[in-house]
Amino acid sequence: MNYAIGIDLGGSSVKAAVVQPEGDVIRKDHFDFDPREKMPWAEKIRHFVRHIQQEQNEPAEWIGLSAPGLAAANGLSIAYMPGRLHGLEGLNWTSYLEAERTVPVLNDGHAALLGEAWVGAARGYKNAIMLTLGTGVGGAALVDGRLLRGHIGRAGHLGHISLHPDAPRDVCGTPGSLEWAVGNCTVSDRSQKHFHSTRELVEAHLAGNPEATAIWLKGIESLARGVCSFINVLDPEAVIIGGGIARAGSTLFDPLQKLLDPIEWRPGGHKVKLIPAELGEYAGAFGAAWTALHCESVPESQPV
Repeated sequence: MNYAIGIDLGGSSVKAAVVQPEGDVIRKDHFDFDPREKMPWAEKIRHFVRHIQQEQNEPAEWIGLSAPGLAAANGLSIAYMPGRLHGLEGLNWTSYLEAERTVPVLNDGHAALLGEAWVGAARGYKNAIMLTLGTGVGGAALVDGRLLRGHIGRAGHLGHISLHPDAPRDVCGTPGSLEWAVGNCTVSDRSQKHFHSTRELVEAHLAGNPEATAIWLKGIESLARGVCSFINVLDPEAVIIGGGIARAGSTLFDPLQKLLDPIEWRPGGHKVKLIPAELGEYAGAFGAAWTALHCESVPESQPV
């Protein structure tokens, strides 16, 4: 049976999807790692691939991988990843996994949108934006049915727009970025160390903690401003919100929509759809699998 393995490497965990060419799921997996250790994710991914191939009694026909950072022009590695996942830059996954076919590598935000466009919430849309809210804030854009990549692959890094110029710089050097405003990586700093994760912050907010509520809503206000700006620049039909923070559900989406309503430009009454991702934390894994199924390496732009 021909099958594909899609792997999505995050800041502290790996998500994987084993799928058939039509998108039918054989299995999904999630495993954590300690980012303080030296490249534990690499060996865990290699072990997982070998385990799946033994379980299926044949090698995977296609393997794709997504990760934070800028993918190399040849699509064989991540060329640039500042600040996190040391050892990722320049790692050739085709060689590392001893794969017979090229293992295409792409940015995790790009992969998440491709996954949602394949079998998720972005199906049928030619113009859509994806935001992944997690350790950081990833993003991607479909423009007229093609993934927007830009000159060197930076296009779609929506989390690194500057919203608060007097705030600290993020890993890309952007002052007061959207990632700084809502990413899990800055919760401790934004709360003066009163909260150490977005989950802890949301739980305190739901329990009626006024400090937590103020911090949470301030982040969502920044998110609304960012979404408003993306709408004006890219004119999407829909904005897809995914990532671990999106699991907050209505606690996120209700105030986000309320804050977006008065600032979104709606010519002729046209309102952009705000949609939760359907694939959850596995969107990037599905996008990595889709990429492997459709190309030997990541081209300059990808039709969907």
